[in-house]
Amino acid sequence: MSDKIIENNQVTIMGKVSSGFTFSHEVFGEGFYMVEVRVRRLSNSEDRIPLMISERLIDVSQDYTGEFIMVSGQFRSYNRHDEQKNRLVLSVFVREVSFTEEELDGAKTNSIYLDGYICKLPVYRKTPLGREIADLLLAVNRPYGKSDYIPCICWGRNARFASTFEVGEHVQIFGRIQSRTYIKKLTETETQERTAYEVSVSKLECIEG
Repeated sequence: MSDKIIENNQVTIMGKVSSGFTFSHEVFGEGFYMVEVRVRRLSNSEDRIPLMISERLIDVSQDYTGEFIMVSGQFRSYNRHDEQKNRLVLSVFVREVSFTEEELDGAKTNSIYLDGYICKLPVYRKTPLGREIADLLLAVNRPYGKSDYIPCICWGRNARFASTFEVGEHVQIFGRIQSRTYIKKLTETETQERTAYEVSVSKLECIEG
């Protein structure tokens, strides 16, 4: 059962380590740490993607900044209580890790496959230049009755198709993880730069039945 569940959320990331390890949490004596990887896009801009990795997979006392790393795992979410409300925190939960000498071509360095269910009505809109966009929130089941909630963004024809989805529809998505920075207004005088993560959809299918 659990193997089948894992198959519904598959991520492969390759990029350059751009931070040290910071402690996240411990489960049954096993420590988990966060580290950031920069992944180049085909456009030569970069995505900054957070990895959650066990101390059993890698020596977290070492500094790997600047090295190329390849990981596979799942894109996971959890709710963090922040400023009197919950905030969805996303990261790649790493199951396998290896180091590599060089960077591959951008198309192969960032891929994700998700099989899940639409959990809120899609938001469809057009940019001032007429580009069509649809935002989806996908619930992807995990073992032991848990789910990950993954924001996805579709463009063009995919956006038009996604805008017809109903809550509860079963959808498969292929794409890449992307990061974007935005300014959050905290008070009248205070702002904070934050980073949001989402799946940029290249292909999506509605599963009947």
